[in-house]
Amino acid sequence: MKTAHRLGKLGMENAFEVLAEVNKLKSAGRDVISFAIGEPDFETPANIKQACINAINSNHTHYGPSNGILPLREAIADYISQTRRIPVKANEVVVMPGGKPVIYYTIHALVDPGDEVIYPNPGFPIYESVINFVGGVPIPAPLIEEKNFNFDTEQLEKLITPKTKLIILNSPQNPTGGMLTKQNLEEIARIAITNNLWVLSDEIYSRIIYDGEFLSISSLPGMKDRTIILDGFSKTYAMTGWRLGYGVMNETLAEHMTRLETNCESCTNTFIQHAGIEALQGPQDSVLEMVAEFKFRRNLIVAGLNDIRGICCKMPSGAFYAYPNVTEACKNLGFGTAKELQQYLLHQAGVAVLPGTSFGARNKNDPNEYLRFSYATSQENILKGLQLIKQAIEK
Repeated sequence: MKTAHRLGKLGMENAFEVLAEVNKLKSAGRDVISFAIGEPDFETPANIKQACINAINSNHTHYGPSNGILPLREAIADYISQTRRIPVKANEVVVMPGGKPVIYYTIHALVDPGDEVIYPNPGFPIYESVINFVGGVPIPAPLIEEKNFNFDTEQLEKLITPKTKLIILNSPQNPTGGMLTKQNLEEIARIAITNNLWVLSDEIYSRIIYDGEFLSISSLPGMKDRTIILDGFSKTYAMTGWRLGYGVMNETLAEHMTRLETNCESCTNTFIQHAGIEALQGPQDSVLEMVAEFKFRRNLIVAGLNDIRGICCKMPSGAFYAYPNVTEACKNLGFGTAKELQQYLLHQAGVAVLPGTSFGARNKNDPNEYLRFSYATSQENILKGLQLIKQAIEK
C-alpha cells in the first residue's frame, strides 16, 4: 500500500541512529563510551519532581488550554521578560510538548510551498527536515569556524531573495557550542527588518553559557514582533523526557500556533506544566551546579582533543558540545570523510561520536571535516574516551 509522498521528505536525527548502533554493540558485550547524545546526564531536580507528584495528587490530570495553563504562561512571560529584557504577556506564550513542536508549528504557520528558509549549517537537522516536509526550500547559511561559528553576514545577505520568508538562528548552538555575537545579531536584525522576514530564534541552551553574556535577537530594536523564541525545560532542568517547551511570539501568531496545537496534541500534559512552574520559580541552585560541571568538562575535553595529533578544537562558549576539526586526522589515517573516522572510532576504539554531516551537508567550498562530541557524560568517561581516541588516531 502506498504512503504519502511527503514522508520521503522527512529527515532523521542521526544521533538516534548512532545510539541504536551503540546499543547493539553493548548488547554484544562491547564496552562503548558515548559522546553522541545531547542530553544532560543529571537527574531532574527533586523539587521539580515533587511539584509534579503534588499536581497529580491534586488531580491536575485533565485537559488544559491548548496554549498552556495560565499560571505557567504567566511564569514564562515573567521569565522571558527578565532574561530577554522585553515585555512579554501570557497571551504571547504557547506551551508545547517539547521544543521541537515550536520548530514544526512555526514552519507550518509561516512557510508556503516554494518559500525559502535560511537556516544555520551545521545545525540541528530538524530545521532542514521540516522545511522540506512543508514544501519549502531550505537555504543553508554557513557557520564559519574562523569566526567562532558565527555567520558571514555579507554572505548571508546574498542568500536573501523575494521568496525568503524566515531565518532560523540557534545560539548557543548545536552542534558547535558557538554563540552569535552582538554584532552578528545586529546585522541579522537589520537584514530581517529590511527584507520583512520572520526569525525563529532557538534559545534552548540560553542558560548553559560559560563565556560572555546571552543575547536574544528579540531584544534588539524592531525585532520582538517578528521573532519567535524557542525555549524549554529539557536542557536547563534536565527534563528531556518530560517533553515541555514553549514558543514566545506576537499575539496574532500565538493564536495560529494554538490552533495547530489544538489540531495535533489538544494540549500539553497538565501536571507536567505544574512542574514547569516550579522549575522557573523554585531554587536555581541545581542549574548553577550543572553549568559549573559542564564548564569543567568543556575545559577537560577541549584540552584533550587539542592534544590529539590531527585534531583542532575551538573553545565552545555554551551548550555542551565540542565540534573539533578533524581534517588532518582523517588524512593521516587515510579516511576521506569524518563519517569514516566516526565509524573507525566506534568499532575500533569503542567511542561513539557524530560526524559533522549529521548536522547538514558540507558547505560549498569547505574542505574541512568535523566531529561532534557531547560532553554530557562523566569526567571519568571523558578522560577514558579521550585516551582511547588518542591511541586509535596516533597508533
